[in-house]
Amino acid sequence: MSDLDTQFQAAVANSKSLSERPDNPTLLKIYGLYKQATEGDNGAAKPGFSDLVGRAKWDAWNANKGKSADDAKQAYIDLIDSLS
Repeated sequence: MSDLDTQFQAAVANSKSLSERPDNPTLLKIYGLYKQATEGDNGAAKPGFSDLVGRAKWDAWNANKGKSADDAKQAYIDLIDSLS
């Protein structure tokens, strides 16, 4: 496992024990970066209008489209570090 992967796994663990719960826009950014880092570009169909949470999550993930897994991991690490 590369050093970046190790740091990413540590950041994922740290994200579950933050001293304060981040606001919703920050949580969506965390979600989008995590999905991009672990699954790549969003290929799922956009949820319907009645699924507000699903649409917000889809949009957050889709905002990272084209970002490499390593870049998404580094951005995730940096974001979690800034919140710790």
